[in-house]
Parts: sequence; C-alpha cells; structure tokens
Amino acid sequence: MTNNDFTTLISRAERVLAQLEAYLPPAPPEIDWTARAFRWRRRGSRGWLDAVRHISRIDMGDLQHIERQKDIIDRNTRHFIDKKPANNVLMTGARGTGKSSLVKAMLATYGDQGLRLIEVDKSDLGDLADIVEMIGDRPERFIVFCDDLSFEEGEAGYKALKSVLDGSVTASGDNVLIYATSNRRHLMPEYMSENLQARHQPDGEIHPGETVEEKISLSERFGLWLSFYPFRQDDYLDIVYHWLRELGCPEEHVAPARTEALQWSIERGSRSGRVAFQFARDWAARHV
Repeated sequence: MTNNDFTTLISRAERVLAQLEAYLPPAPPEIDWTARAFRWRRRGSRGWLDAVRHISRIDMGDLQHIERQKDIIDRNTRHFIDKKPANNVLMTGARGTGKSSLVKAMLATYGDQGLRLIEVDKSDLGDLADIVEMIGDRPERFIVFCDDLSFEEGEAGYKALKSVLDGSVTASGDNVLIYATSNRRHLMPEYMSENLQARHQPDGEIHPGETVEEKISLSERFGLWLSFYPFRQDDYLDIVYHWLRELGCPEEHVAPARTEALQWSIERGSRSGRVAFQFARDWAARHV
C-alpha cells in the first residue's frame, strides 16, 4: 500500500467516524458537586446527576400541624448528618399535607451541614444501584428522594428499590438514605381477591397469601413509616393565615379571608396545605 492509499484510507475512516458521532449521544456533563440538589437524568443508555440551580425552598416553620412528623424526620435526618445510624423513610397519606415539602425542608435545614438531595423519577429507579455507587466515596450526605411513588404489577423499578433498601449483595453505603412519598401505604394496588389467599389454621392462626407478603415486603424495608392525615377546618385556616402573612398580606386583610378560603376548599374537595397555599396566593395578589 502506497502512502497515498494509506492517506486516502485514513481520510475515509475519519469521515465515517464523523458521521457515526452525529448519531451518538453526547457525553454526560461533569457533575457539579457544589450544588445542593440534583436530578437523575438519562439520555439513551447514559445517566448523570444534573445540578438543580433554582431550588424550591421551604422552611420547617412553614409546615403547620404536622409537628409529630416533623420531629421524627428531623431527628432521623440529624442522626444521618451526624453519621449515626438512621433509617430510610416512607411517608404516606392524604395528598397535599406536606410530605414532599418536609423533604425539601430537610435540605433547607441541613444543607449547610453537608446534606444533599437527589430526586429520582420512578421510571429511573432501575439506576439506583448506579447512583449509589456514583456517590459512594463522596463526603456529603445524600438523600435519594422518590416522590409520589407507587407501582403496578411487574414494574422493574419495584425490585430495584427493594434491592437497594435491603437485600442486595452490594452495601448501599452509609452516606445515602432513601426518602419516599406515596399515597399508598404498601406502594402497590391491593385487591379484595388477595384476601382469599389467606390460610386459616385449625388453631385460628391466619397466614397471609404470598401475593400479600410480596407487596408488604417493599414497604417493610423502610425503617420509618410516617402517616399524614387530612387537616381539620381550623388547621386549614391556620395554614391559610400563615401563608397570607408570609406573602405580605396586610393584617387587616387576613381574617376577612376566612369565608373565601372555606369556599375555595369546598370547590376543590380538599382542606390540604397545598390548597391553602394556592388560595393564599390568589387572595394576597388581590389585597397586597
């Protein structure tokens, strides 16, 4: 082969490679470890931690009438920050009662002490093992946050989450916890027919069926369960008044908001903290 032939071959190879690169996904960006919150992103077969630049901040004082839940999760998170034993947390219950906000409040409270938050969508739970390995040698303390978590039969993320919580050969690392929220206590749909699988022994002892055992096995791997309940009317109004003051509404316009606040909750069929905040934004915009 002459030099000209070799040069032509190299030139053709470079053109082919250039065409192939156009179809390949770009390399993941470098992780900005100075950020306090991340989202797990995926493009094709590649995943990376994407820094969140504008964090939705909420303080513990903004969360009203969930004092017991606040105390428990604050104690658990403080132990985690202090490198003491701490539990993964599952928060279940009524919608709009502060489950997700409580996790954000932990970041606001302990971010200066090294706490970091990684938000992972349910569809990406199969990557949990990769995420844990990626942050395993970092000095920060990471909470992997799975919001509004629930599974249908046979979803892949279900078993991936079980393995990371407890049961995998690989240790999950002492610098990571999983905090999850759900409207389902056992994270999966439950059917009346499953009760028929229960076995009754002659002595009266009841053994649940295997399907029930499988569904309970995931939620049992969370060391802490926190339940959230619908607010009473007075609690709902307290939350409305709190947000009106936080949004700068003059005091003389706070108490008169009562009637419209109740009407607002009736129209939406809920007296949740989320509904209270939405009303407060509307009222404050008209009276500030």
